[in-house]
Amino acid sequence: MNQLVLASLLPVVLLIATGFIAGRAGWIRAGAIKDLSNLIFLLLTPALLFRTMSKVRVEQLDFKPVAAYFLAVALLFGGTLLVQGFNRRAAVLALANTFSNTVMIGIALVGLLYGPVGLITLLTLVSVHSLILLTSATVVLELAVAHEQRQQGAVELAERATPQHALLTIGLAIKNALLHPVPLPIMAGLLFAQTSLVIPAVVDKPLELLANAFGPLALVLVGVTLANTPVGQHWRQALTLAALKNLLHPLLVFGLCRLLGVSGLPMTVMVVAAALPIGANVFLFSQRYKVAEELITASVVVSTALALATLTLVLLLVGQPA
Repeated sequence: MNQLVLASLLPVVLLIATGFIAGRAGWIRAGAIKDLSNLIFLLLTPALLFRTMSKVRVEQLDFKPVAAYFLAVALLFGGTLLVQGFNRRAAVLALANTFSNTVMIGIALVGLLYGPVGLITLLTLVSVHSLILLTSATVVLELAVAHEQRQQGAVELAERATPQHALLTIGLAIKNALLHPVPLPIMAGLLFAQTSLVIPAVVDKPLELLANAFGPLALVLVGVTLANTPVGQHWRQALTLAALKNLLHPLLVFGLCRLLGVSGLPMTVMVVAAALPIGANVFLFSQRYKVAEELITASVVVSTALALATLTLVLLLVGQPA
């Protein structure tokens, strides 16, 4: 069991370490981090999301285990906002507490442990994981940005605010959320998939190359940022976030699966998916919205490093599915 977890986590650790070395050596300077973040967020991410979602047929998917998973996500996400307050920082922390590395680590790990049947269950989650979480996080972040801007405005403007103004703010936030490099390609890919059309090879191949570059570059960027930020002062908060993501999240999913009657392999795969470390997309969101960048960088690294122990613990507790 330990060897299977190690085999899945080691490439992720090595890619982050590669970026860290490149940053320390000055091969990639701090000034280039924003450009690399834009490259990943605005080009590679849409290619990956559109290509992945363009092959998903909604009617073929079993969403009961996924419903249990996202009910746990909603509780943890909402709880974080309740404790931290409604602002950009809280939204990014909530995303860190709930967004798993389902692609880079999850697919490899579940494929090794549970084979094709388990992989189908995971891919059902993966097909809507980014759609639901990243779209929801984008809406919350855009609303939080609008809320912060109103708070920073003149008092007289706030006093003149009307319900119509509030509705306009929400409408603008939703528009910004939809016309966004994450939700837009997800929705476009889903719509394309329902037409039964196939992406022409001449278009699909460049998309595939761009999509394949996402994971490695995103993780290398985590390492580069780590090399250029004082992570040491954030290790306590990072450890707290890692514990919430790696342990509390899977415990919530396990409890809700039992409550909703989800058992066997579907439950096991959902719990394992929840126990995965924080995904690199959270780091990209923190970069995009310029909030908690150093803390999220530290949290991704700490969560990934701890995952070797926490995933092993969760796998031992869940056991072999019936």
